[in-house]
Amino acid sequence: MAQEIAKSDTGATSIPATHASGAFSRKIAGHVRTIFLTIVVALLLKTFVVEAYRIPTASMENTLLVGDFLLVNKIAYGLRTPRYFPFTNLAIPSFTLPFFGSVERGDVVVFEYPGDRDLPELSDPVYFVKRCVALPGDMVEIRKGRVSVNGKELIFPGREVRSRGAGDSYGPALVPEEGRRIVLDSKNVDQWRAVLQREGQDLQLRENGEILINGKPQAEYVVQEDYYFVMGDNRDNSMDSRSWGFVPEKNLVGEALMVYWSWDPDVPVDSFEEKLKSIRWGRVGKVIR
Repeated sequence: MAQEIAKSDTGATSIPATHASGAFSRKIAGHVRTIFLTIVVALLLKTFVVEAYRIPTASMENTLLVGDFLLVNKIAYGLRTPRYFPFTNLAIPSFTLPFFGSVERGDVVVFEYPGDRDLPELSDPVYFVKRCVALPGDMVEIRKGRVSVNGKELIFPGREVRSRGAGDSYGPALVPEEGRRIVLDSKNVDQWRAVLQREGQDLQLRENGEILINGKPQAEYVVQEDYYFVMGDNRDNSMDSRSWGFVPEKNLVGEALMVYWSWDPDVPVDSFEEKLKSIRWGRVGKVIR
């Protein structure tokens, strides 16, 4: 039997080089496995559970400030598979397992911007954060800065919901919901054009008033998925559903959870001392409501 532990000429115990090398290799392999598993777990958490986002605009002031960094709960509205191949903008089929909660009026949601009415598809994903005001099937209307949903003024507890602009008006408009049958005519075709385009339909209006969907005459259309009406809390400085339309269900990323870091982005980065002074310690750990 081979000798596992040998003694040197001086009588001291020594470990053969081959065994030392093997132990070192096993130790390195163990560290590599740990690092690999850590990366895999981090990617899974980022993909399915929680992700960080930065606030670049003032559309949600004073709820969220420019320079806030958010944690977003990505399973708040169901477990969603990725819409893009990892580390690319290549779109892939995605689906949701809706066994968690659902969007409620007043939720601060993060979503993939669906595009303008005239440009319903974007080449690269852009993420927005807004407050959900109306749900699928709701009738939303804004008159003189007052928001009404299903005929009742909408007021969130402890929050001013009116725009400072008395002339602010919108609707009434129906928030599309899956399975809703919409009657189309020459008067409302422009209102529904973006929705149909986002659902992959080609909508055309002929000079004689006839409506074509994918080249075939149609007088009505059945909505394929749910949509949401969202607005910024800083409504006089927010581009939202009033201007670019509804948010499709598939574009939802999750619910804004908390501010994990915040500082003033206007402070020059090259001034480290001033940058430290710009940290908003009072906002770190703030739960978003």
